Amino acid sequence: MRYGVIARILGLLMMVFSLTLLPPVVVSLIYDDGQAYAFLEGFGVVLLVGALVWWPNRGNSDDLRVRDGFLITSLFWIVLSLAGSVPFFFSSDPSMRYVDALFEAVSGLTTTGATVLTGLDALPESILWYRQQLQWLGGIGIIVLAVAILPMLGIGGMQLYRAEVPGPVKDNKLTPRIAETAKALWYIYVGLTIACALAYWVAGMTLFDAIGHSFSTVAIGGFSTHDASMGHFDSHAIKLIASFFLFLSGVNFALHFMAWNQRGPWHYFRDPEFRFYAGVMGGACVATVGILILTATYDPWHSLSNGIFQVLSIATTAGFTSADFHYWPSVLPVMLILMAFMGGCGNSTAGGMKAMRILLIYRQGAREIRRILHPNAVIPIKLGHRPVSDRILQAVWGFFSMYMVVFVVLLLINLAMGLDQVTAWTAVVATLTNLGPGLGEVSSTFQSMPDVTKWSGMAAMILGRLEIFTLLVLFTPEFWRR
Repeated sequence: MRYGVIARILGLLMMVFSLTLLPPVVVSLIYDDGQAYAFLEGFGVVLLVGALVWWPNRGNSDDLRVRDGFLITSLFWIVLSLAGSVPFFFSSDPSMRYVDALFEAVSGLTTTGATVLTGLDALPESILWYRQQLQWLGGIGIIVLAVAILPMLGIGGMQLYRAEVPGPVKDNKLTPRIAETAKALWYIYVGLTIACALAYWVAGMTLFDAIGHSFSTVAIGGFSTHDASMGHFDSHAIKLIASFFLFLSGVNFALHFMAWNQRGPWHYFRDPEFRFYAGVMGGACVATVGILILTATYDPWHSLSNGIFQVLSIATTAGFTSADFHYWPSVLPVMLILMAFMGGCGNSTAGGMKAMRILLIYRQGAREIRRILHPNAVIPIKLGHRPVSDRILQAVWGFFSMYMVVFVVLLLINLAMGLDQVTAWTAVVATLTNLGPGLGEVSSTFQSMPDVTKWSGMAAMILGRLEIFTLLVLFTPEFWRR
């Protein structure tokens, strides 16, 4: 393990991250909300610690290995969460205990959207901006941004990219060079953010709210600048705009890249994961809207806008709310929470297990049923016209198994803390899938949860963001052997 080069990279990236604490200073000065010093102090602390880590290792230019990439990826999310918590802890409004400050930072950077804060409408604008900004930075993966920087520092970045990019197949690149890949991802990401912000602004949001909500929409984060989330605006247009960009952000960014390069949408419809993702979302929207109309929960127009928005918000793991969906007919809240297990497509900003894995699990199950009838038949599983190797299928089942094991362990921890069953299991779903809101006592905030639940929730958020194996591999003896 090359600890010197790992420390050098972590120090550099902490110093880069410290620069992200300066925009909230500008926001604080514009709105005169009294929190500028908290962000300046945070900037100084993060910059100093980063410099102290980097300086002794500044001359270390060894090449990274795959193991180093996994360690850096996991450590960087942890270190960056610690750095991101500093302004929350230093702020006077809100005044937060450290566990709450860290929970908010982890939730923001992992784009989970679970919060311990209430009274958002009365919070300083700089704090609100910072929360939204954290989600925007975390959405595409801070390590992917680092991949674009590392080649300029003389360090190859493919190891980091393979450890960070979600999905069952890790070796595909959009362009031959990893730096160009990272830049392509960021161009798409920034373009979607600008388009979303403009659409929100035209639909009636203030510029501040439009930018803030575009950050958390494209990141599929779910933080809002208002306690009522998207329901604050009471606008059908805003809910439909959010639904459109949530759907796009849940799509594999490689498909966006190919559609842009070839000036056409045909790659979307040829991709089996996209077709499965769109079909599931469309079917859930139809079912939800139909049930809302049949039960007279809303009039038809409100049923349409609230139903589509809430399905796409929960199923893509954004976690925005436009209504108290936990009071809807009981089948709907449970169905929506369960859909968060799938999330979006691989290589998107969504959480969950990803549509590709669910599709492969379904097809393998269907194959086993056919094998009962035809035990000697050779029945390949295909995506499009290409057969899927048994190695990938084994990896998918291994991931699913470990996901369920982690889920059960976290659930038992919450139950041991005295939480009721609905709160306990949805708190795990909300954090492990990076969804944010749950049911029961965590339908809006985690503020009343025991500290142990908050600590386990933070672990779940990072595990979910890194898709289990990237972090768990660090706990195996083989990883540390030479």
